[in-house]
Amino acid sequence: MQLLELVDALERVPRRSLGTYPTPLVRLENLSRELGREVYVKRDDALGPACGGNKTRKLEYLLADAIEAGATKIVTVGGPQSNHARLTAVAARMLGLEPHLLLFGSKPKRAVGNLLLDELVGAELHFIPPGPIASGACTFEELDSYVREEASKRIGDHYHVPLGGSNGIGSIGYVRAALEIDEQAKSAGVADAWIVVATGSGGTLAGLLAGLRLIGSSLRLLGIDVARIWRNYPELVARIANDALDLLGLPSSVEANDVSLIERTYVGRGYAVPTDDGMAAIRRLVRLEGLLLDPTYTGKAFAGLLDLHAAGHFGEEPVIFWHTGGLPGLFAERMH
Repeated sequence: MQLLELVDALERVPRRSLGTYPTPLVRLENLSRELGREVYVKRDDALGPACGGNKTRKLEYLLADAIEAGATKIVTVGGPQSNHARLTAVAARMLGLEPHLLLFGSKPKRAVGNLLLDELVGAELHFIPPGPIASGACTFEELDSYVREEASKRIGDHYHVPLGGSNGIGSIGYVRAALEIDEQAKSAGVADAWIVVATGSGGTLAGLLAGLRLIGSSLRLLGIDVARIWRNYPELVARIANDALDLLGLPSSVEANDVSLIERTYVGRGYAVPTDDGMAAIRRLVRLEGLLLDPTYTGKAFAGLLDLHAAGHFGEEPVIFWHTGGLPGLFAERMH
């Protein structure tokens, strides 16, 4: 489709800007030399506010929708070290909304990392049982229904932001991001690169997939599962992508087999449980490039990138690692 048509569609959707764009696309000089290939990083960790991360792009649309709906209370869900929960709380405060966070598990004795920031910003914290994810696998819809029920009982009327901000509205933020990265990659001379991104709730991958397909980009997208939660992961990503396209008034044409996703391989024992390879990847990158990753998302995904490089998965093409943020979570871990 015509680029201007997509830009016009994006401009018609309410949005409250929370970050500074574009985020940098940076060549990793030392790692590129060490691996013998071009490696770049897309710095959404630098997006802001309050230690930043990819959820900011989603929240710009979600909280704009909440304001349009006349909401005063915002509710979302995640683990105690959820980057999404932290950013939702901060963004809500910035826009004059009251943040409530449903956090899985019991309240820790000491607030560190993201949880410390949640407390600093004055979010109302509600610790809840894990519900459907306790079994190890569920559908997004099962979890979302459980969270909505818990929120209604505990908080009353509110605007519901799903896990990870992953629905059609939130993923429009990454449809927009697809235009940004396509332009940057062309300017950097890496228009045929692979994009590697950690994926948990699926919304970032869905928005990028929808946006890159719409503009006919030559960039190739690969998601690395860091959650091992969903029973129907490719179908979930395709549904979110199509929901975003529907909201933009554009053709919905994404199918599950369009989703390039490596499931379970790099998750380890489970979501938010660090892996040895992930921690090794964190050390390697900070020592080479001074760039910090986190143990829940980007450390595992970057370990996957290094493993796939060694296996020849990317051929000779450049690779762009999409840094989705998560720095506060690093400070909740002990580095062994």
